[in-house]
Amino acid sequence: MKQQVYLISDSTGITAGALADSLLNQFQGISFEITTFRYVDSPSRLAKVCEQIEAASKQRQQKPIVFSTLVEGAMRVQLNAVNGHVFDLMGAFLTPLEEVLGRQASPTVGYTHGQREEAQYHERMDAVNYALRNDDGVSTRHYDQADIILIGVSRCGKTPTCLYLAMQYSMYAANYPLVVEDLESTAIPAALNHYKERLFALTIEPQRLQSIRQERRPDSNYASLKQCQHEVRLAEILFRDLGVPVCDVTSLSIEEIATRVLRHVDERQ
Repeated sequence: MKQQVYLISDSTGITAGALADSLLNQFQGISFEITTFRYVDSPSRLAKVCEQIEAASKQRQQKPIVFSTLVEGAMRVQLNAVNGHVFDLMGAFLTPLEEVLGRQASPTVGYTHGQREEAQYHERMDAVNYALRNDDGVSTRHYDQADIILIGVSRCGKTPTCLYLAMQYSMYAANYPLVVEDLESTAIPAALNHYKERLFALTIEPQRLQSIRQERRPDSNYASLKQCQHEVRLAEILFRDLGVPVCDVTSLSIEEIATRVLRHVDERQ
């Protein structure tokens, strides 16, 4: 039987979800069934949520795990009475912070995302707009603003990785597709000539690349295994000549590719 987990928030549930994911991911081999209750911003709404938790606990004869980011003190007390293992994520930090700062908190329901998060939101949107403007080599005029420039053959995951880096980390990520003309030349593409230190290469096994391209252009030369093998081989020669870091994305998710990019950027800085 899966371990039941409830996330309870007086706002969007993003904070509760992120913290719960980080904690639960440490327990491999256990299956979790996660239910999220968002905008639980009044005692009456919380009472209904508690009723559902109590009913599920009785039916399964198993105490659920409850992660809460409720900020209202009385509601936190109300939730602690439920028949479950309650982890009060806000309470765990608010009281020690009050002691450190020498001031009592003034919690506001739904305000776990404040001015800092609003500023971060605008930073992310600026980064997303940058990624879109500098996608697929359409424009290279603003490469001097890039935190990273992904290079690789067509359909190896450059665009989704750039957008993920922008959305999650506000990173200015551009990407440049290596077309056959670039690959068959002995020189670095002119658009990249002054930005070698910002380059990060993606490579992929030809069979996987063929599968991806086949979905886009079935039975074309572009999607043939021979063409994929040719482009990947030339791309890897170019990467070696340039001395740029290379990531094999064949079996990686976008999140895993992004992690490797972030590690490289941190080491470079």
